[in-house]
Amino acid sequence: MMGIKDWVLSQLGSKSVVSSGLLSASGRFSDMEPLNGEFSNQVAADTPHSSISNQERQCDYPSPPVVVENSRQSYCSTSEKKLDPLTQIDSLQIKLLRVLQRLGQSPDNLVVAKVLYRIHLATLIRAGESDLKRAYPRVDRTRKIASEQEASGLPELDFSFRILVLGKTGVGKSATINSIFNQTTAMTDAFQPATDRIQELVGLTNGIKISFIDTPGLLPSSTSTFRRNRKILCSVKRFIKKSPPDIVLYFERLDLINACSCDLPLMKLITEAFGSAIWFNTIIVMTHSFSALPEGPNGYPVSYESYVNHCTDLMQQYIHQALSDSKLENPVLLVENHPHCKRDITGQKILPNGQAWKSQFLMFCACTKVLGDVNTILELQDSIELGPLSTTRLPSLPHLLSSYLRHRTVLNPSGVDNDADETSFSGTEEEEDEYDQLTPIRILTKSQFEKLTKLQKKYYLDELDYREILYMKKQLKEESRRRKENKLHKDESFTGDDSSDNHEPPEAIQLPDMAIPPSFDSDFPIHRYRCLLTGDRWLARPVLDPNGWDHDVGFDGINLETVTEVNKNVFASVTGQMSKDKQDFSIQSECTAVYVNHRGPTYSVGLDVQSSAKNLVYTVHSNTKLRYLKQNVTECGVSVTSFGNKYYIGAKLEDSVSVGKQLKLLMNAGCVGAFGKAAYGGSLEATFRGGHYPVRNDSSSLTLTVLSFDKETVLGGNFQADFRLTRGTGMAISANLNSQKMGQVCVKMNSSDHVEIALIAVVSIFRALLRRRTANSRETLETG
Repeated sequence: MMGIKDWVLSQLGSKSVVSSGLLSASGRFSDMEPLNGEFSNQVAADTPHSSISNQERQCDYPSPPVVVENSRQSYCSTSEKKLDPLTQIDSLQIKLLRVLQRLGQSPDNLVVAKVLYRIHLATLIRAGESDLKRAYPRVDRTRKIASEQEASGLPELDFSFRILVLGKTGVGKSATINSIFNQTTAMTDAFQPATDRIQELVGLTNGIKISFIDTPGLLPSSTSTFRRNRKILCSVKRFIKKSPPDIVLYFERLDLINACSCDLPLMKLITEAFGSAIWFNTIIVMTHSFSALPEGPNGYPVSYESYVNHCTDLMQQYIHQALSDSKLENPVLLVENHPHCKRDITGQKILPNGQAWKSQFLMFCACTKVLGDVNTILELQDSIELGPLSTTRLPSLPHLLSSYLRHRTVLNPSGVDNDADETSFSGTEEEEDEYDQLTPIRILTKSQFEKLTKLQKKYYLDELDYREILYMKKQLKEESRRRKENKLHKDESFTGDDSSDNHEPPEAIQLPDMAIPPSFDSDFPIHRYRCLLTGDRWLARPVLDPNGWDHDVGFDGINLETVTEVNKNVFASVTGQMSKDKQDFSIQSECTAVYVNHRGPTYSVGLDVQSSAKNLVYTVHSNTKLRYLKQNVTECGVSVTSFGNKYYIGAKLEDSVSVGKQLKLLMNAGCVGAFGKAAYGGSLEATFRGGHYPVRNDSSSLTLTVLSFDKETVLGGNFQADFRLTRGTGMAISANLNSQKMGQVCVKMNSSDHVEIALIAVVSIFRALLRRRTANSRETLETG
């Protein structure tokens, strides 16, 4: 059987509860940040069009209030604050029913019934198991108490709300305030703006305290009025910062609304000044609602209801464009302030459809105020953000942790891995003269090589491989000695005269031509794509898209690399790649600055930038390396990752131990946390190098990993091997498996001696053709 809370959640998503309404959302447009205002907690009310005669039509639009955090007017007395939430909500419902009695509205009104129903649903969500019985509706009891209190007048009704008024000049903002108070509290003028400053007007209507924040009228958008309108909106924002209003009214004239008069730039300016939240809390007020109706296509005036619907849809469309969001539906109130407007028997001004707009106005405001207070009491955490839908997925903490634990290598200006073990190069010293002591060998031509026997060919090629290995070791040793000599020379230059010789800039070295698509030609063959390597250590290369169309997007990016020495023992490296096509732009870059102290710790700081959809991910990281022994390096570091307005903080500890030249152990552990959650992980890696390391990179590695996140732990293992089968054939094997029974095996092989291996592709092609033929045969049988 469905639980009570499951039923409540199903009711919230049901279309039977006003589909355009929202139970709760958040909004605060008085914060200092004007754009992308996030909503805090509030409950939205369903409010009607006061001008539409059809009662069902009236309830199609919600009227959510502006949330006032830490400065909301007191919704309960001092004694009520000590009561539990359910008792406070009962008190608010009693106040609402008392206000409705004063306004002459029936508690059975469809709008009021929906408001009470939504309060009930919100109460069920926050009620504990012991309070579920108390949370069930007690409407009859509440109505009885409200009637008794209103009849006796005790306790005195303590109910009030604040309203912010916005709109262009001359639309009737001040006149509407006067109509609500039935007296002239705001100056009006039919020919020029009458309100020249922000003022708060307070009055009583039916025992309800209402505060209007009257603002100067905005001018129609143009280059000359933009600065003035922005200045007014900024002044309003400062005025309401300490005490935000409960409701916002945006005024337009019903008789002037058309496709040309709706000021979209002005609405965008309001959105920029207050944030998107202001429209979520806005009621559209259309003044001059008793004006003559325009003629339709048949030459007769259109019906009042159809004209109001047309104007409402037009205003809502412009609000959607200003927000870049079509989810919101704002309520609409029709107002007529002319002194000769028709009145009912009670003296209230009525609209052409016979409705008294003032009582409707006060009822909507009262419902909105009560729903906002309920939201504050229950502390509903549901929120809704207005604006363009974001399709960007936030990175997961385990993914960020795995990326952060990845071992980073930094190249020094000599192009050698700065993290490489010193023992790997020192081992070549003992073989210093071995290559020079070799006897000369005769290099055979191709025809001479073909005349050799199979065994002789093997001995000849093995001898060449052996000499190549010795020669490369000799080169590594000389390069290591050259770096030491340069370092000593620089140390002497710092202590002596710091005179620099004027050297001519080195010439650019042309790298070999890159492989390009066969049809990627040009009208002038002398124009070729080249890679230039200059002495300034900047390497620029075009990026080839292998899947691109010829003559169109073959080359769509650039790759830049550089390693330079900034100062003594300080060098920086920059690696980046930018790609751009007709729609997307992507960038990946790593910038690192390293301070190397050969007798102490090594410090590094870096910035990584990576594009994700239309956003950028920034990561700032800093590491410190300590070398206690020649074979041991310990590293610790911290990082901060920024993605949108989210921040992720990480820390890690890493230690590596080398046992000889063939075995290296690497252990690390770290964590990444954000939003009160954290992911923890670590790994242990053992790497076995080939006998000819570092000349050849034959190696095998075994890695064990552990990752813990959200009370779930995953163990994993990874094996990777790169080795040479024969002289011209290499193979790479990688396999991984985790405790969730997920894994992968990949085997890659490349060969320059056995071209017949490529015939394996024929099997794949044959199978693809066979499947296509089978599929065509099935389609023929089905159609036949």
